[in-house]
Amino acid sequence: MAAAPTPLESVEAAAEGARRALDGTFAAISVWERERGRLRVLVNVGELAEGEERFPGDESYPVDVFPEITEFLHERWVGGQPHAWVETARGDEEGRVAALRRRGRGCCVVAPIVLHGRAWGELYVARPVRAPLFGPGDADFATVLAAVAASGIAQTERLEEVRRLAFTDPLTGLANRRAVDARLDEAVERHLGEGAVVSLLVCDLNGLKKVNDTLGHAVGDRLLERFGSVLSRCGAKLPGALAARLGGDEFCLLSVGPTADEVVRVADELCRRAGELELGEGVACGVASTGDPIGAVSSARRLFRLADAAQYRAKAARSTKPVVAGRDGGRADPVVRMADRPPRPLAAERRRFRGRGGVDGPLRG
Repeated sequence: MAAAPTPLESVEAAAEGARRALDGTFAAISVWERERGRLRVLVNVGELAEGEERFPGDESYPVDVFPEITEFLHERWVGGQPHAWVETARGDEEGRVAALRRRGRGCCVVAPIVLHGRAWGELYVARPVRAPLFGPGDADFATVLAAVAASGIAQTERLEEVRRLAFTDPLTGLANRRAVDARLDEAVERHLGEGAVVSLLVCDLNGLKKVNDTLGHAVGDRLLERFGSVLSRCGAKLPGALAARLGGDEFCLLSVGPTADEVVRVADELCRRAGELELGEGVACGVASTGDPIGAVSSARRLFRLADAAQYRAKAARSTKPVVAGRDGGRADPVVRMADRPPRPLAAERRRFRGRGGVDGPLRG
């Protein structure tokens, strides 16, 4: 890996080395793109099945198909010791088991690649149907190989650290506000030029201050990370969606293409899953979509104000469901009217900011 001239060739060397060391016929390394909610395959080596490429252009899988990368990993590995596991084609499960059968493989060993205490991706090595199955010893060895791969990847990632930091939230690994602003401007241009449906989900994580005050900021950070994983997993149901942390306890999901109803269904699931977290008090969630009767959207600012107004209304009502702009009377909808009202004088805004809790509080934007 150290001799590889590019980061991708370094990953390729790690995959090929693991395949040979584990006596597999196929190996792949994938990265967890939290902001997209997907596992993206960086490289496939060995005997490739139909449709597989050595360096795939965009071979990726929603993390909700492989929930262990978010659920099991966060609960067992972060802060502890990562460990690989074995799967065979003999079960009836979906996901990896179905993929093994479809590609003529009999078993695989999957090892987490963890960088800086956070799940980065996975190492996957497979054998054909008639080959001996992987055993516990192979899983132990794969864990070691994944750790070696992680060290090499960490070296190559330092070269891109500046670019990544510019558009990534360092705590959750999601996109940051700068990335959202850039992507939202592009999305609105597509909406104006092509009629693409653009939807923005904005949410506030309830109860974070209480967690920080009673359990400490380290636990509060844990809650933010955990919710970030939930947001990434839910966002994976919307192709191409961008999951982001705007700052503090505020998050968002930007979708281009899927219908407003699809986005609302994801928002419903997000609220449900957030309410099931072991910490916090769920989320206040607002949605604004050009697919709903909200009037013309000619700027990113207006869509953001609409989603923000919906989120404030959800927060004031302590709603466990998302509030959706435009679904309560079109342009007469109270959320739409709130978002479109003339700005208040600065002094009035300051007074309202001090008493932020009401639905008529100031809007970001």
